[in-house]
Amino acid sequence: MTTFHQPVDAAEVPRFAGHSTFMRLPAVPTAEGLDIALIGIPWDGGTTNRAGARHGPREVRNQSSLMRAAHHASGIAPFSIAHVADVGDLPVNPINLLDGLKLIETGMAQIAATGALPLSCGGDHLTTLPVLRALAKSGPVGLIHFDAHSDTNDSYFGDNPFTHGTPFRRAIEEGLLDPHRIVQIGIRGSVYEPGEHDWAKAQGIRIIYMEEFVRRGVAEVMAEVHSIVGDRATYVTFDVDSIDPSMAPGTGTPEIGGFTTREAQQMVRLLAGVNIIGADVVEVAPPFDLAGMTALVGATMMFELLCVMADLVDRRR
Repeated sequence: MTTFHQPVDAAEVPRFAGHSTFMRLPAVPTAEGLDIALIGIPWDGGTTNRAGARHGPREVRNQSSLMRAAHHASGIAPFSIAHVADVGDLPVNPINLLDGLKLIETGMAQIAATGALPLSCGGDHLTTLPVLRALAKSGPVGLIHFDAHSDTNDSYFGDNPFTHGTPFRRAIEEGLLDPHRIVQIGIRGSVYEPGEHDWAKAQGIRIIYMEEFVRRGVAEVMAEVHSIVGDRATYVTFDVDSIDPSMAPGTGTPEIGGFTTREAQQMVRLLAGVNIIGADVVEVAPPFDLAGMTALVGATMMFELLCVMADLVDRRR
């Protein structure tokens, strides 16, 4: 009989007691033997304004103590159908951007080599670039990107190509992403210039602005997402600033007019059937949070992603 790691039961040990790990799961030294590895990336070296996302993984772990064993809507019990554990934080360098990127890539490559699917918590959105470098070594993959911002700008503050506003431009240039299998959902807010998204569109990226999302609704938009990424390898990245700041104020670049938390949950649930090779939740910045609201959003979206990924693992098995 297969025994899976189980979270600490909050009916036996109160949530404010014990070790702080993702979902109150065991902390393990490596991803060996896991189906899904929960990972922290405490690094915000790409932040251009409000720093603080380096503290995201620790506080998301804290708020994830509110997650229970099964999903109320889908009925998925991820800890009963997949080997899941907290493998700790990847090594980072808070004072050297390029070394930080390399450390994240190396750490993620070691996890990927075990065969475990990574589900990470950042960290600013630049952390997704080294993760993709580790996961897309065999060729470009698709991307489902929930965000207020396209993150396909070229450079900041002169000729600085690596910020949390540039990761997906770099990923396309490096051959890590297939731009015709990228869909960005929830993009909104003021821009630096009228043609800011022209480069992304010219590459073939499908940008679904918030206004279009509101007009079409969750089900129709997610049906198009499936048609874009198909059944090939796809990475999912969820920037918490896609949520309206009235519900998620603790983030580096808040933009009003975002998703409700309910809409975000519905969209992630409709990722069922996508060939997910990894996922992340990024840009939770606790120094700007109120009562742990944004960290709770981050933890909840990780749980939603975990349920979809665990179901994928179980179906493959």
